[in-house]
Amino acid sequence: MEVIIDSRAKLTLVQGDITGQTTEAIVNAANSSLMGGGGVDGAIHRAGGPVILEECKQIVSRQGKLPTGKAVVTAGGNLKAKYVIHTVGPIWYGGHRGEAELLASAYRESLELAAARGVKSVSFPSISTGAYGYPVERAAVVALQTVIDFLRQDSPLNEVVFVLYDTEAHRVYQKTLKRLVSEDTSAE
Repeated sequence: MEVIIDSRAKLTLVQGDITGQTTEAIVNAANSSLMGGGGVDGAIHRAGGPVILEECKQIVSRQGKLPTGKAVVTAGGNLKAKYVIHTVGPIWYGGHRGEAELLASAYRESLELAAARGVKSVSFPSISTGAYGYPVERAAVVALQTVIDFLRQDSPLNEVVFVLYDTEAHRVYQKTLKRLVSEDTSAE
C-alpha cells in the first residue's frame, strides 16, 4: 500500500525483511545497550556485520546506554542502506506509563536524525511490537500518525517505508493507514 502525503512524500507499507531494504537508512528497534539482540535488532546486526556493533560500542562508551524514545545513527555496514538509525521503543506496561509518547518520540527522533543527514528515504520496522509487547493496533496508530505529521513539515525526506515482518502486522498497518488518511481527507 502506498499513500502520497502533501503531494511530495510517499508512505509505503510492505511485508518483508527490513535488512534487504534499499532506502538510504533503516531503523533498528534496538535495546538500550545497542549491542544487538533478538528480532529486528539481531537481524540488522547480523546482516550489517561488525561495523555496526563497533560504532554502537563507541556510542555507548561516549554517552552510556540509549534512553527509551531516543535515537542514534551508525553506518550501514554490509547492508544496502547507508545508515542504521537505532532507537529504543518502550516496553508495554498497559499504556499508563507514557508508552505512546515514548513510542512517538522514537519515531520522531529517528526521522529528525535522518533529515539532519539529508537522507531522502528511510525504512521502519514496527517498533516495540515484538518482545516489548506493545499491541500492534495501538503502535500502528502512533507510528503512522507520527510519520504523517513529520512528512507534512518541511523535510528532506520524500519516502518512508514501513517494513512489516508478518501478515497480521501488515494487515493492521494497512487498515490503520486507510483510516488515518480517510479521517484527514474528511477533516479538510
